[in-house]
Amino acid sequence: MSTKVLERFPAGAPRGSWPAEEFAAARRAEGEPATVVMDLKSDAFLVVVEPQEEDGRA
Repeated sequence: MSTKVLERFPAGAPRGSWPAEEFAAARRAEGEPATVVMDLKSDAFLVVVEPQEEDGRA
């Protein structure tokens, strides 16, 4: 399984604006473990979710 990208935000947001962090915080409030990472190649912030490991315990 690979990391799932939920949304992309350009790195050039206005000063004091954090749209990727705000989007990730909203997803976390809904129970989704979203984090923000920087994609240097595309100069964008990505909101991602890491794959959840299945726990075989009942």
